[in-house]
Amino acid sequence: MQSAAAIGLLRPCAARPFLKNPSPGGARLPASRSALRLSAVAPRAGIAAAAGLGRIRLVPLSPEQEERSGRCSRDVAAAAASGKAAAGEESGEEGGAALAKTLQLGVFFGLWYLFNIYFNIYNKQVLKVFPYPINITTVQFAVGTVISLFLWITGILKRPKISGAQLVAILPLAIVHTMGNLFTNMSLGKVAVSFTHTIKAMEPFFSVLLSAMFLGELPTPWVVLSLLPIVGGVALASISEASFNWAGFLSAMASNVTFQSRNVLSKKLMLKKEASLDNINLFSIITVMSFFLLAPVTLLTEGVKVTPTFLQSAGLNLQQVYTRSLIAAFCFHAYQQVSYMILARVSPVTHSVGNCVKRVVVIVTSVLFFKTPVSPINSIGTAIALAGVFLYSQLKRLQPKPKAA
Repeated sequence: MQSAAAIGLLRPCAARPFLKNPSPGGARLPASRSALRLSAVAPRAGIAAAAGLGRIRLVPLSPEQEERSGRCSRDVAAAAASGKAAAGEESGEEGGAALAKTLQLGVFFGLWYLFNIYFNIYNKQVLKVFPYPINITTVQFAVGTVISLFLWITGILKRPKISGAQLVAILPLAIVHTMGNLFTNMSLGKVAVSFTHTIKAMEPFFSVLLSAMFLGELPTPWVVLSLLPIVGGVALASISEASFNWAGFLSAMASNVTFQSRNVLSKKLMLKKEASLDNINLFSIITVMSFFLLAPVTLLTEGVKVTPTFLQSAGLNLQQVYTRSLIAAFCFHAYQQVSYMILARVSPVTHSVGNCVKRVVVIVTSVLFFKTPVSPINSIGTAIALAGVFLYSQLKRLQPKPKAA
């Protein structure tokens, strides 16, 4: 590290000239006596000591020398104080930046959970009176498409540069993404929100199974053991679920399979993304593609049921259905966007733990809001399954990464 004088913070102190002893003869003093006189005289008057040829000559400083000495001392003290202040400022800035990042991450997690809660509540309310999950899913993708286009047009989100070959590679991801969200809505329309999310706790099981089948990623024995409480807990919750029916159960299971297939496909295809095609842009592109994929399916199956004429003929409150549908669609897109933003800031293991906690929050809030009857066995099964998911997320990080070919 350079000295303060070297970088120009201090002016080098001027050398003090020594005057000859005015007394004639310049008497020689013993060392002990000279040291005594030096310590006694120096504090009372500015003095300079010169050692040479065994002689010490004590002479008073001139006013100019005294002023230069005081100025140099003040410069040294000021530089030292400035250095301490700068170090304190730097430490304070680092601490402030770390605190700001922690608060920002906390806000993102809060929004992630909040958007998910509102999506499930409003979505369930609509599906209870409007049992057309394909229409509902299409509306959600349509709202997500509008939001994505708005972000790109306004420049809030950098517009991606994507080639035709990349679109072809993304197409399978869009297909399974469409199917996953459609199956989730089908399940939510048939069974309680809490039960749908209990079944979706089996995502790790299908992730391990599909990764082993298609990627050759074999799990450790500990990871396999962590899947047992997940499967057992879901089974225990299912046999005691008051709202159980096979359509809702199988739809939630199909949702698990398709969503985990999406994750496996994303690894298998090894998309070559350009700088502007980050995870949020990739999700936005998939959302737009999903809308165009599902729209013709809606026409061929359920038909367009979200028109004012149909809703009024069904005796539904037009404003209520539209308001809740749009809020659910907005929260559907928002919570997934925030999820990707969190994933860009934390490790996959931390994100997985956060997702496990999110599922607990959604289950509890939905039970309280809809006053869902929950038996003790059902509660125990759900708790065991979610504990297994948490254990799986912790053990997953200990699994050795597959070697690149």
